[in-house]
Amino acid sequence: MIKIKFPDQTIKEFPKGITAEEIAGSISPSLAKKSIIARVNGILYELNRPIESDSDFELITDPNNSELQDVLNHSAAHLLAAAVKELYPQALFGVGPTIEEGFYYDMDLGGVKLTNEDLSVIEKKMRQVAERNLPITRAVLSKEEALELFKNDPYKQELINDLPEGEVISTYTEGEFTDLCRGPHLSNTKWLRHFKLLSVSGAYWRGDANRAQLQRIYGVAFFNEADLTKHLELLEERKKRDHRKLGRELNLFMINEYGPGFPFWLPQGMILRRSLENFWYDIHTKEGYQFIQTPIMLDKELWEVSGHWFNYRENMYTSEIDVREFAVKPMNCPGGLLVYKRDLHSYKDLPIRLGELGLVHRHEASGALNGLFRVRAFTQDDAHIFCTIDQLESEIKRLLHLYDYVYSIFDLSYTIELSTRPEDNFIGEVEVWDLAEKILAKACEAAGVKYKLNPGDGAFYGPKLDFKLKDSIGRIWQCGTIQLDMNLPERFDISYVDDNGEKKRPVMLHRALFGSIERFIGILIEHYAGAFPLWLSPSQFVIIPVNNEYHGEYANQINELLKANNFRSSVDLREEKMNYKIRESQTHKINYTIIIGDKEISENLISYRPYGTNKTISVPTDEFLKMIKEEVNKHREGL
Repeated sequence: MIKIKFPDQTIKEFPKGITAEEIAGSISPSLAKKSIIARVNGILYELNRPIESDSDFELITDPNNSELQDVLNHSAAHLLAAAVKELYPQALFGVGPTIEEGFYYDMDLGGVKLTNEDLSVIEKKMRQVAERNLPITRAVLSKEEALELFKNDPYKQELINDLPEGEVISTYTEGEFTDLCRGPHLSNTKWLRHFKLLSVSGAYWRGDANRAQLQRIYGVAFFNEADLTKHLELLEERKKRDHRKLGRELNLFMINEYGPGFPFWLPQGMILRRSLENFWYDIHTKEGYQFIQTPIMLDKELWEVSGHWFNYRENMYTSEIDVREFAVKPMNCPGGLLVYKRDLHSYKDLPIRLGELGLVHRHEASGALNGLFRVRAFTQDDAHIFCTIDQLESEIKRLLHLYDYVYSIFDLSYTIELSTRPEDNFIGEVEVWDLAEKILAKACEAAGVKYKLNPGDGAFYGPKLDFKLKDSIGRIWQCGTIQLDMNLPERFDISYVDDNGEKKRPVMLHRALFGSIERFIGILIEHYAGAFPLWLSPSQFVIIPVNNEYHGEYANQINELLKANNFRSSVDLREEKMNYKIRESQTHKINYTIIIGDKEISENLISYRPYGTNKTISVPTDEFLKMIKEEVNKHREGL
């Protein structure tokens, strides 16, 4: 017998090997019917998985439980593979994980090339498999048994051979289909009713461009039809907001075949970019930062000292100059360290905050490039803070306040993740990492900021706080970061003189607020659907005279008045109908369309129509100026 402890702390004895489903049934048939999955000693268990030892036990019945969405999508990925195997018996499978919104599965169909039209056929087969109400059962195998089971599948064989010594090898079976998987899963295909396959694309095996190219099918699953419908509507809205589409329509940026992954900024885009950069300089000046600019190319030896050459070499561009090997910088931090090292520093100088809008280059696979979201050249809004250990907590708290202020300007909510030391490919001593992780956690707690632990995802030189931003249509973006580094100060042998006249090692904070100017602008384009707030907008006003002959001169006067007050304005004097011009102004997402006629001239009025409305409002000119000045400066409140 084994002892099962329930959430209310009661303990009952059951036969060894009993399942969660059987435990639920022993309490009540209705509970067994409502139960979806169990938590056994903190681990999610399928309802039909045997429990072999004394355990803390909890049944999960709420389909809205956040953990269940991943389990549902992972089970849907296996359903996809089972359906594909029935349709294409020659199919071999790579991996099928869950992703932030849904799942995908990589597969080798032996020369068959899928199109989006094939997805409806696969979807139909998935429904047929799901309607069989098949149990999804787990089995544990030895390595030898697993290799024998998948002897005809080189992808699974490779995965099995790469597993760490002693790791449990498990499979999941539904009907005739068995897959290598850690789990967990739902216990029956009856839960898999509301899903949609979204797209198919190519994907290299294990992300290596030198390996086989597989086909990747993306999909999403929900527990009810309403949630699936809502999500699909959201995807349609995202298509309308696609920053690549809006970037073309609003003349913001372009990507040319002569420079894949290297954006060209167009005049309207440059106005947007400069407005964002000026805001960045303003807030950092107030926060006590000094600004630097470091070279784009530096000697290979520097990158060996920093560790990038050994940990990041495959992503770096290199060139030979005067028989010396140089690398184009993928990060700004080594240059910042050289600036710090140029001078002697006293403890009285610290903290030193050095800001840099630094252009960096990183080699990304061509298949990964995506508008402004994934590029090969981008500007990091970097800053490096050099301080004492005693100053760390206050500096991090100060940064947390700054990040909160800036993200609120853009109406972006966020969560924070504390990313800890990677399992391998890191520099420095484990003890130093442990200390740095504790300092970051303590600073968050002291600031009253909640965070989630993200084990093993730190940078190779130190742990970090990652800021996950949520936009207006619910997507999550990794943007800001604060990285605590006790390793590079050691490698670069930087120091300061303490109050006893002794040399001490400062601690270094790497931090970026936007992360990448390019990517952040891409996010803002989609967040605002191209209709930017007045202070950011490249085209703030367009002035339309009712009749060019009678009202054009006054329209030009209003235009000059706006420009004299540092607004971005233009006059539309084309020989087109007024309503056509107004519609076009709305299409171009101009903040205010100003209409000038007899009344406006005689009474010194401004008649304007805000973007997105059909209502025209008339106010005295001086009142209008006051209103728009307050609006354009609203983002500076609190500076």
